[in-house]
Amino acid sequence: MPPEPFQIEVPDFVLRDLRERLAKTRWPDPLPGEAWERGASLAYVRELCTYWHDEYDWRAQEAALNAYPQFLSTIDDVDIHYWHVRGKGPASMPLMLVHGWPGSIFEFHHLIAPLTDPAAHGGDAADAFDVVIPALPGFGFSSKPKEPGWGPVRIARAFDHLMTHELMYERYGTQGGDWGGVVTSLMAAENTERVIGAHLNFIGARPTPEQARSAEAKPYLEHAAVIQRDEMGYNITQATKPMSLGIAQTDSPAGIAAWIVEKFRTWSDCNGDIESVFTKDQLLTNIMFYWATTSIASAANIYLESRRDALGGWPQIKAPVGVAMFPKELARAPRSWVESRVNLVHWTEMPRGGHFAALEQPALLLEDVRAFFRPLR
Repeated sequence: MPPEPFQIEVPDFVLRDLRERLAKTRWPDPLPGEAWERGASLAYVRELCTYWHDEYDWRAQEAALNAYPQFLSTIDDVDIHYWHVRGKGPASMPLMLVHGWPGSIFEFHHLIAPLTDPAAHGGDAADAFDVVIPALPGFGFSSKPKEPGWGPVRIARAFDHLMTHELMYERYGTQGGDWGGVVTSLMAAENTERVIGAHLNFIGARPTPEQARSAEAKPYLEHAAVIQRDEMGYNITQATKPMSLGIAQTDSPAGIAAWIVEKFRTWSDCNGDIESVFTKDQLLTNIMFYWATTSIASAANIYLESRRDALGGWPQIKAPVGVAMFPKELARAPRSWVESRVNLVHWTEMPRGGHFAALEQPALLLEDVRAFFRPLR
């Protein structure tokens, strides 16, 4: 079947139910200690939920999301939802951008215009891309897999099929962070002849024993130990019992907001002030991709499925790779570790930014993507 045009249209009863649930939220007593010290800040989540109930306008956000052409393509019995926007330039390059958790395709929404029409946004028309921005299976408005096995490997093959068989691109580039970095790296590793290059703002490079003993390794290994100690609880839960938590979050908008917003604060370069980087509207629109579609459990399931994929480390990539290393990214590595696994041709140490690069530092990410692909066109 050819791609089917699609528009995001959340039913009115879903929005009414959301407001009723927000109004009836049962809040816990605060725990002793500083705000955010033991998870989400009760005061901030209450403030955000009050805004969600009283002021947030989903219909305005929905209209903005629907301003670009969207489609559904059924691949391996899963409906993949995606934006597909043609570039305005002499030779637009096909580029797939892939999000992660707890993000959504919304992270890339405001980059569509400068990527597809750079001349209208202070750039060079020669840098134009045809952009394809798919929602991972089980996330957002993509459908939920009905059988086990939809880990990063299967997703990578489905997304390659989307580019080559549904959209008929012979060659294409990729960009991704978090799970998007994993999926697009697998695409590049398996399809060297088709992937022009892979731009990553997340890469899980591990040192060799010799590299781990070097003086260069010490700060990176210390950082990794802190992340493992303080930030991996969510990962263990979602990789072992995703449904137990998913039932509660599907029932409670405050619960889903607390789980996601805490990650946006902790993993971003916001110095503890989440609204210095993200607006309430941005936070809530991203959350709506999980709430309105009841996809918080199916999205978390990628963690369990990835364990079953048993990847055994980052894939070896022969296609050209570019890395934008943001200083507050969870997975940090020196260039030497990355070069030992991939065909690294481009490396940028960013001055600021964290895990959600497309939302936090869109201008920096945009220019780095353009710079990486420019010599590969």
